[in-house]
Amino acid sequence: MTNEVYPKKEFYDINDLLSIMRILRGDNGCAWDIEQDHQSIRMNVLEEAYEVMEAIDSENSELLREELGDLLLQVVFHAEIEEEKDSFNFDGVCDGICKKLIYRHPHVFGNIHVENSSEVLKNWDSLKSKSKGEETAGERLESVPKLLPALMRGDKVSKRALNAGISGVEKETFFDILKKTVEELEKSVNLSENDKIEENLGKVLFACCNLSCILKKDSEKGLTTAINQFIMQFREMEDNAVKNGISIDQIPQSEIGKLFAEYDR
Repeated sequence: MTNEVYPKKEFYDINDLLSIMRILRGDNGCAWDIEQDHQSIRMNVLEEAYEVMEAIDSENSELLREELGDLLLQVVFHAEIEEEKDSFNFDGVCDGICKKLIYRHPHVFGNIHVENSSEVLKNWDSLKSKSKGEETAGERLESVPKLLPALMRGDKVSKRALNAGISGVEKETFFDILKKTVEELEKSVNLSENDKIEENLGKVLFACCNLSCILKKDSEKGLTTAINQFIMQFREMEDNAVKNGISIDQIPQSEIGKLFAEYDR
């Protein structure tokens, strides 16, 4: 068995990537690549997408280029698996997204007029629902992918509910709802109602999603920022403990409590 030698080039393009993937999956290819199917590599898509997000946040263009390539590889990999089954190929993926973009941008490729980006998003959602055969607002909420991180899914469900026509509600109402859910959580904890604690905790988190939607903020981004701030404050507290010759478990409870209460200072 001889290995297929791929020609060296100064610059490779998408056609090279498709060819390399076919070689890797071919008779003389890579044993690992040949063994994979959709299920075995499904989590790689999510992992690579998150690495793209980290590259964006780092504002490192070279890293972003690399991570986008890793994400593109996942698309090519899954398309190749389908091509082997004579289902569709990478060109079919490109064809589908091109048709979708043209269909969902009638203000660019058609004669629809829009005033601003908000109207663009409303048209997009409406056309998306129509193309997927979603006739009710409830069906649109159910179509939000269940495998999304819960906070991200909560944001999307909230936005779709508001776009469905739930409007005119003041933000103070959502603050009141959040306060009430916190009170219910505290009550269930004080009464040791274990079957309700997790449920009420979920209601608190979803109330935060609703509030972020009303405020037009990204709760996922907000939580990430808060977590990063907390980690920095925690490390600072730990460093101070070391300087004072004590371990972290010897830090006074009052200082620990202050950390959790004031990590956003």
